[in-house]
Amino acid sequence: MRNSDRVREIAERFYSGKRLSFEDGLDLYRHANLLELSQMAHWMRVRLHPEPAVTYIVSRNINYTNVCWVRCSFCAFYRPPGSEEGYVLTKEVIFQKIREMVDAGGIEILIQGGLNPRLRIEYYEDLFGSIKKNFKVHIHGLSAAEILYIAHLSRMTVKDTIARLRASGLDTIPGAGGEVLVDEVRKQIAPLKDTTDEWLGVMRDAHCLGMRTTATMMYGSVDRAEHRLEHLMRVRELQDETGGFTAFIPWNYQPGGTELGGKKTTGFEYLKMLALSRILLDNVSNIQASWVTQGPQIAQLALRYGANDFGSTMFEEHVVKAAGATFCMNEEELKRQVWNAGYEPRRRNTYYQYVN
Repeated sequence: MRNSDRVREIAERFYSGKRLSFEDGLDLYRHANLLELSQMAHWMRVRLHPEPAVTYIVSRNINYTNVCWVRCSFCAFYRPPGSEEGYVLTKEVIFQKIREMVDAGGIEILIQGGLNPRLRIEYYEDLFGSIKKNFKVHIHGLSAAEILYIAHLSRMTVKDTIARLRASGLDTIPGAGGEVLVDEVRKQIAPLKDTTDEWLGVMRDAHCLGMRTTATMMYGSVDRAEHRLEHLMRVRELQDETGGFTAFIPWNYQPGGTELGGKKTTGFEYLKMLALSRILLDNVSNIQASWVTQGPQIAQLALRYGANDFGSTMFEEHVVKAAGATFCMNEEELKRQVWNAGYEPRRRNTYYQYVN
């Protein structure tokens, strides 16, 4: 079968409502042109979200510590234990950051850091409890790797660790650290970090406890197309099992200042991966555009390649910024970008529900 005939056959099955396979996705990656992928992804986006609206949230990233012993080769943010540049933010500093966000109408904090050997579960229980006592904000926090490390340090099961964190104030868990969910890739870029099954296990345990999470994919380091498609399949399989993912956020590796180095992938490649994410993840409601790594113009285009969400306002962010991403956007600018792309901007909460 000719490549064009194969793409046409896959598209016909897709438009008839059939679920596509790993092999279908790989053939689309290799042989479909960008316009064909855009049409398919946008069809799925409209099917799931018929309103001409794009959601966003007023949120703030708080990187509470940069101390991390794992030394991932793709990360320019971490500092090893003992480094003079390492830090752990005080409660006072964290509270000030939250006050600034709340004063600007924000409702969510995304709190993440490194794997700091000095911080056990009691630190997080105290921090989250104190935040909830002083502010009416949603805590979207900690990566799977952080949770696994907290459990290890505190000699607890992962599920019990999540349950205690939740009881202290943690509301939802971001998909950070997903990288590419293939151990062949993970062993090359972060050999000391969690495995694919461990990352998925944290998400499964959180979902079973009634918590919602997001999933991400950082592609473009040492991975191949087959790895990226396997990542999408693993996310889809877990979503079939638990239904706990609220959104999927793909973004490309940022090589600046990292030990791994390499080249940044193109906007063309980003739109291709975004479209394939929307086409294949038929059970994940929301796909988020990554304007932080791509810039506003590519993010606007992403709204025709399957994305229905524009992410969050950016008060501050240090992890991706450390690797060279320099884009920043306040709420008014974010809304302007969405309007100019032909959509109505709508504020949402962490559960992707509209808010005033």
